[in-house]
Amino acid sequence: MLRHRTAIDELVVLDPAGALTSVDLAEAPAFARPTGPLRSRVAYAAAHVVPKTWADNTPGQPADIDWDATLAFRRSVYAWGLGVADAMDTAQRNMGLDAAATRELIVRSAEVAREEGGSVVVGVNTDHVAQEAIGLDEIADAYKSQLHFTEEQGAGPVLMASRHLARTASSAEDYRRVYREVLGAATTPVVLHWLGMAFDPSLEGYFGSTDQAAASDVLLEIIGEHVDKVAGVKMSLLDADAEVSVRERLPAGVRMFTGDDFNYVGLIGGDTVGQGTGHSDALLGAFAAITPVASAAIQALDADDPARYLEILGPTEALSRQVFAAPTFYYKTGVAFLSWLNGHQSAFQMVGGLHSARSLTHLSRIVELANAAHALEKPELAAERWHGMLRLNGLDA
Repeated sequence: MLRHRTAIDELVVLDPAGALTSVDLAEAPAFARPTGPLRSRVAYAAAHVVPKTWADNTPGQPADIDWDATLAFRRSVYAWGLGVADAMDTAQRNMGLDAAATRELIVRSAEVAREEGGSVVVGVNTDHVAQEAIGLDEIADAYKSQLHFTEEQGAGPVLMASRHLARTASSAEDYRRVYREVLGAATTPVVLHWLGMAFDPSLEGYFGSTDQAAASDVLLEIIGEHVDKVAGVKMSLLDADAEVSVRERLPAGVRMFTGDDFNYVGLIGGDTVGQGTGHSDALLGAFAAITPVASAAIQALDADDPARYLEILGPTEALSRQVFAAPTFYYKTGVAFLSWLNGHQSAFQMVGGLHSARSLTHLSRIVELANAAHALEKPELAAERWHGMLRLNGLDA
């Protein structure tokens, strides 16, 4: 066991066998905030929420949000030129963020976006309805209730995959019927979200089939019937080939927002970096964990420097794969952990006790990969906090 290895030029890491070793602590990244809007890609960071440290952050308790820290994080995202995707999975939607907190988050986040001149989109779902089983008409009405609330706040709607719809629908036509009614009621273009089973196993067979190609056809039919109401689609299947297949068939003017936290480097780079035809834009939980790096990479694309884009963003994919490792739905823990390491919140706490969802060795690997990817915004602070966490757990870092 290593002892007293807390110098600011070293980072102590924990291997799966419980042994402590050290690696060189990388210098603070020299990335610069953009002086104007990012041009080559539209990019949103799906942001998390920060609870009050002294709140009852245990399973089943209502979310008690530290609004100052939560909204300051969003201001930081805007300062780097990215948009914010809010009240979605990364914000613990359906994993601790209750309906009342979700509504307040949408109101407050939309207000911050107006103040900062940033772009915000927010999740629209049916999850305020407590009953597990409801009919198709009730599902459509629930969607429309959240949709209109979102529109009233001036935020862009992201039509999330509904657990209610996944439980009730018995055919692809049921999906067409609900989406037809909801999109017909939209007064502003929406983004559709296809969330894969890795993120939520209850969504198996979404869009009416367990066959990905058949489900893709249904999604494209829905978009084709409502081109004027659909701004884009976010695909979170962790399958680059499936995303490209849908992307290549999208109607003109409809964007593909990658939600693939495993393969985003090539999908966003696209033909600019010699990978396929066209490219995806981004709506990623990973970008909440690496906002300055993501911004710098897109700035490199803006500057027609694809090699620099790959140099900057490429190393982050290993980090993201660790954050989103199975069980993938616990990725929020890694996002909040990195937020804490980077000084965006005072404590590593999460709504519903979700900060306990990853092991110490898993978190150690996140620290190591973040260091290698220049995703530690304040390396000395990150090392100090991480070493303190190790000591708190009986490991003499």
